[in-house]
Amino acid sequence: MSVVAQPAARPAGQPGVRGKIATALIVALVILALLFVLGLVTDLIPWFVSWSWGVLGANTGIVRFAIAIVAILVLTIPTAFVIIFLELKIIAFMNLRIGPNRTGPWGMLASVFHGLKVLSKEDFTPLGVDVVVFTMAPVVTFVGMVMVFLVIPFGPGLIGQDMNVAALYLFAMGGLSVLGLLMGGWASYNKYSLLGGLRSAAQLVTYEIPLTLSVVGVIMLAGTMSLNGIVEAQSGSLLGWFVVRQPLAFLIFILAATAEANRTPFDMSEADQELVGGFATEYSGMRFGFFFFAEYVNVFVVSALAVVFFFGGWTAPFGWPWPVAASLDFASLGLSWIPVLLVIPLLGTAVLACAVWILPPRPPFWQAFLVGAVLFSFIALGAALVFVAANVEAVVGLLWFMAKSYSFVFIFVWLRGTLPRIRIDQLMSLAWKWLLPAALINIFVTALAILVVGK
Repeated sequence: MSVVAQPAARPAGQPGVRGKIATALIVALVILALLFVLGLVTDLIPWFVSWSWGVLGANTGIVRFAIAIVAILVLTIPTAFVIIFLELKIIAFMNLRIGPNRTGPWGMLASVFHGLKVLSKEDFTPLGVDVVVFTMAPVVTFVGMVMVFLVIPFGPGLIGQDMNVAALYLFAMGGLSVLGLLMGGWASYNKYSLLGGLRSAAQLVTYEIPLTLSVVGVIMLAGTMSLNGIVEAQSGSLLGWFVVRQPLAFLIFILAATAEANRTPFDMSEADQELVGGFATEYSGMRFGFFFFAEYVNVFVVSALAVVFFFGGWTAPFGWPWPVAASLDFASLGLSWIPVLLVIPLLGTAVLACAVWILPPRPPFWQAFLVGAVLFSFIALGAALVFVAANVEAVVGLLWFMAKSYSFVFIFVWLRGTLPRIRIDQLMSLAWKWLLPAALINIFVTALAILVVGK
């Protein structure tokens, strides 16, 4: 007869693990509150805030660069996760499947767990590879995509660096992906990987030419290579967007960008049934994850560039009446607004709690109060977002930019769930025989139109 050891009972009155954690948090909050009050009484906190503000004001260039870098790094990985989730759900909907619906609400955490799965896999380095080049290849590919974010104008003033040669810069950074794929294929010490790397480089180099030439007409009409200037040249209404004045250039751009992003029907870099895994055959773990994430980040990048070059960037498609003349001047109210600010949340929560409490099956009042607090928080947050969006031009521009960009992301996902992959000879013939001559013709026609009728 086996005896199962029972865990020792906790003595009465002794807190459990949750109680100890809660006690530690409460003590930490009390100590922080006391330190904050002490800093206010001794004028230490106001002095430190004033000193920090002066240092930041004297080094605005460094501060702007640091904020831009942090924002770019924070934006890229969530962007990849969002696009992966959209791809899973949209293609499932098109194929009359349910799609991911277990991890998180509506399966929203499915892509996050895909990332965690890649992160947890063994990072294996095969024998015979050039370890340094093998390791740097995915980094070069990913960094090339990330650096493009530096010059994309997400809204009025929402740009990392507004360079007058931004168009040239972004195509140079986009070309780093060619170098990364060649490095990965060559350093893998595998013939399949080498063939996959060479074919990927051939595809990207081939389509880089019509992609670059397609925006030359746009640059000629805008009179600048600054992406911010190109967006401002399209302000007014959708009739001023360059897709209206450069329809052939847009068609060339979107076809070449699809091939650059390695999306269906041009996804030849990782033709699994032909080259095992293409250039990434020998990669595993997070080094493969960098290639994987770079591909999905590139989908957003080319969508954002299509919006910037041809669809007016952050500008509205019609005369949008913003900013709205509405503001709150708390300084003119003095300290009288503080009690009001404290009473409104309590009063709103109480009203909502009563509304929840009187509805059947009439839950306990403390539960109704919690529900009322949550509802009031959502209402207050929504009202604050509406107020900010109505008064801050940058927020309105950002919303328009994201809506347009993710419309193109949806189109890319739609194509993947619809079109079959073409052959490599068809892929190359499309670029050299059709897109390149069409891009040159578009440049000549645009130049002639500028000479005859002006911009």
